[in-house]
Amino acid sequence: MKIAVTLPQFARDVEPAIAAARKAEAAGLDGVFVFDHLWAIGRPERPALTPFPLLGALASETDEITLGTLVARVRLLADTVLVHHFLTLQRMVGDRLVAGLGTGDALSAAENRAFGVGYPAIEERRAALSDVCRRLRTAGITTWVGGSSPATIAVAQREADAVNLWEGTPAQLQAVKGLPVTWGGIVAPEPPQIAAQLESLRAAGATWAVCAAPHGPDRVIEAAMTLEWSRAGNRPRAIPK
Repeated sequence: MKIAVTLPQFARDVEPAIAAARKAEAAGLDGVFVFDHLWAIGRPERPALTPFPLLGALASETDEITLGTLVARVRLLADTVLVHHFLTLQRMVGDRLVAGLGTGDALSAAENRAFGVGYPAIEERRAALSDVCRRLRTAGITTWVGGSSPATIAVAQREADAVNLWEGTPAQLQAVKGLPVTWGGIVAPEPPQIAAQLESLRAAGATWAVCAAPHGPDRVIEAAMTLEWSRAGNRPRAIPK
């Protein structure tokens, strides 16, 4: 199983996110991922760095770590514009790019409406999700579909390279058939607990664990360094400064 972290992007300053990505790469983690939100969920007063400019900056600040979205929401941008953003990133990072895609949910609807962006019915959003996935895979970009409903998982089974279950349980991971399953979610606060969480996800068949760590990547790195099967576990056991 590969291990990734999300970046501190709910801020005005981009440097902490860039520094966290550099640290994750130096430590031997496999990827860094960014959210696609106009504000922190439930906190409209907080700023947010949008994913595509941030990933573009990381293209020149990193060399080998996977860069991805978790997840870019269809219909927040026009479908063609969303595809174009990913195609541009592909020219920068090649096979290091993962296009995590989703339909959005009730929590993200308020963002769309506050910024004057439509929020169509779920059937229309799923149809857009299918179309965007198909176009990106045709271009050779790895795609994940985020979502746990049977209908969204069915889109992933038809059109994507993997499904991502946000805070999915081991049983939910094992229940998905027909394609790889990745996991994303908030991890435990301390490294030993994170390590145990990662072990359980690996045992359940997750191919990736994308760790949202409210306190930054250091504790995830420390946990990964204790796991012999992780890339970080085969590196010197010190967190890069």
